[in-house]
Amino acid sequence: MTRQQLFSLAFFAVLVLLLYQIALMFRPFLFPILWAIILAHLTFPIHAKLSSWMRGREALSAALLTLAILALVVVPLLLLGVMLVKEARGAEQAVRGWIMSGGIERLPDQLARLPIGGDLLRDAIRQAETKQGNLESFFLSSARTVSEFLVNEVSDLIRNVFLLVADFLVMVVTLFFFFKDGRRWLSSAYELIPLDAGHKQKIFLRLDQTVRAVVKGLLLTAVAQGLLAGAAYWALDVPFPVVLTALTMLLAPLPFGGTALVWVPVALYLFWVGPVGKALVMLAWGAGVVTMVDNILKPVLVGQGAQIPVFLLMFSVLGGLALYGVIGVFLGPILAGLLITTLQIYREEYYCQDAPPSPPSEMGC
Repeated sequence: MTRQQLFSLAFFAVLVLLLYQIALMFRPFLFPILWAIILAHLTFPIHAKLSSWMRGREALSAALLTLAILALVVVPLLLLGVMLVKEARGAEQAVRGWIMSGGIERLPDQLARLPIGGDLLRDAIRQAETKQGNLESFFLSSARTVSEFLVNEVSDLIRNVFLLVADFLVMVVTLFFFFKDGRRWLSSAYELIPLDAGHKQKIFLRLDQTVRAVVKGLLLTAVAQGLLAGAAYWALDVPFPVVLTALTMLLAPLPFGGTALVWVPVALYLFWVGPVGKALVMLAWGAGVVTMVDNILKPVLVGQGAQIPVFLLMFSVLGGLALYGVIGVFLGPILAGLLITTLQIYREEYYCQDAPPSPPSEMGC
């Protein structure tokens, strides 16, 4: 080994060690940084226009846009939080009133009226009543147990709230610097990537296309489904429509279940309390409108926009959710899109050059 080779080996060993240590330090902030990257990528054209209007003052534009995004996120969350607290209090009072009015005694007969599984639920309630003796005291003791558990877990809850706030602050600060210096950082990263210029251009183009299609498609579909379902909750006088609407939007990106995890139990509740016509309307609206919106918008906005097959899109969302949590709903399709582009580059640049002559129909060469 020559002296130059020895120095090169030592240099790359030090570089890998430093990168590993930096990765360990940044690991706790990975998900807030990823959220900031997604937000910055989607809103960067607005930052570019705002900077041009301000005669190139990118720092001022970054600060104003960050504050605007902060307001657009925080203010709706605060309003939603106030409404959720009010509805939660109403739910507690409704449960207490239901118990005091003898709702537990009427529960088996009401469950028997359900069109699916009513008899089984009624028998299960009666068996539980036989084992527990007094269901009302059982429910009240269970409530006390839950209350004591929550009191014991207050310290963990406070710690989680602080972690959530800290992650949000990390995302906001990172978002500001991405607006301010993101163009220069992206240019530097682009130059350092050891790939052919054409390959890098294809990968970055696919990345931009996939991020925009996935984020916009999933968000627009979730909001549309949540609003449509929420309109039905409100029109049919379902209790706690705000909570149910927010939950519908939250579950909408899931490929299996999705919004049906909310509107199907609502329909069963309407079957229970009557009249049956409201339940039938909820079922028809959920299956015919809310679900169809997902089947129409998501393949158009996400599948075609990101050029990802529906089958791969479905499992990339599920796998991303299982591996990375909520942000995996977006990361899964993005990684799938990048994989497709990488395989296309391999097929065009390497496989077709090294493969023996074959008919044009095979592998597209």
